[in-house]
Amino acid sequence: MDDIAIKVEAVSKLFKLPHEKQSSLKSAFVNILRSKKGYEMQAALKDVSFEVKKGEFFGIVGKNGSGKSTLLKLLAGIYVPTSGSIAINGKLTPFIELGVGFNPELTGRENVYLNGALLGFSRKEMQKMYKDIVDFAELKRFMDQKLKNYSSGMQVRLAFSIAIRAQSDILLIDEVLAVGDAAFQQKCYDYFRQLKKGDSTVVFVSHDRGAIENFCDRCILVNDGEIIETGEPGRILLRYNEVTLDQIADAEKSKELNKKKRWGNKNIEITDAKTVRNKFAPNEQIEIKVSMKSHKGAEKPVYGIVIRNSRGEPVFTTNTKVEKVDTGLVKAGEAVEINYEIDNIFGNGSYTVSPAVANEDTNVFYDWRDNLIKFHIAGWDNPHTEIHPKHNISLKKG
Repeated sequence: MDDIAIKVEAVSKLFKLPHEKQSSLKSAFVNILRSKKGYEMQAALKDVSFEVKKGEFFGIVGKNGSGKSTLLKLLAGIYVPTSGSIAINGKLTPFIELGVGFNPELTGRENVYLNGALLGFSRKEMQKMYKDIVDFAELKRFMDQKLKNYSSGMQVRLAFSIAIRAQSDILLIDEVLAVGDAAFQQKCYDYFRQLKKGDSTVVFVSHDRGAIENFCDRCILVNDGEIIETGEPGRILLRYNEVTLDQIADAEKSKELNKKKRWGNKNIEITDAKTVRNKFAPNEQIEIKVSMKSHKGAEKPVYGIVIRNSRGEPVFTTNTKVEKVDTGLVKAGEAVEINYEIDNIFGNGSYTVSPAVANEDTNVFYDWRDNLIKFHIAGWDNPHTEIHPKHNISLKKG
């Protein structure tokens, strides 16, 4: 345990969800007599186990409602586990309820001394720190105003500036910087870099992929109250992206796929379209098959597709006319299958395919089926770009 800062063993946390509001003592008594539970149990965390090493910058990743904040509050001692155990080896400061203890009727200056006292500092110690606190928060002009006149961002800046003075072995940080402006966030990240160089242990919850990649040594991925993966940040973020895409795909199964607009005279009808799989990995070739049936003969019809991203923007389009593919004569009653093979340079995300067929001059559409099918891309280790073309980088010095 000497090199372990936090040890979590088989921790579960259950919450009671009331079925109906008890508006009076009488109604509560009546419900007891009915011998029926007026609530159900919700499992926010289920049998969670992990360790955080001393000096480690440890990330917790997961979608909203996955159990991340509940886990941090258990580590901070705000909640008590329903089952399991948590061992903390060192002094811990939570940055998850910043501003607790602030009095809105007091000035910013008075709240600095009040909050400092709650952290265990003497007035003399706070006097020495006061200028640094105010300078970091960039609130010099506002310190003699009542806190109730501060914006939420100003309050967080002041609270964070006080909290970082605490001499702690372990820090818990939960997206508290989301309301800060870009300049203040940069200050916070500079502070994180100092922590990373020192001996402090940091547990960090964030949706900021860049911050997770830049600061964390190791991460866990939490989903529906369970840890589904542990490892280095890059791998965890890729897995997180895959889980998110799978959940989006499941949700869309019960809905109409976007807006499936369709038009054309149906001389040639698009009967089906499909990809060889629902999800493609980096550099894996995307194959799309479109099936059609001709109801009337057509000379040199033009077949094509449009691929759009999740915002509905076209990212790729092609057709047989542009690619100089001779489609010849299609007879009435004849079936046609068009195969598209496309190099996967698309970024992680969801895409729709709109197949179409038109006459030789592309001024009459036989059939156009907008957003007929969808596929997903997952696995690229650079999430900050929409395309991944093959490229080289060279460098010369001197």
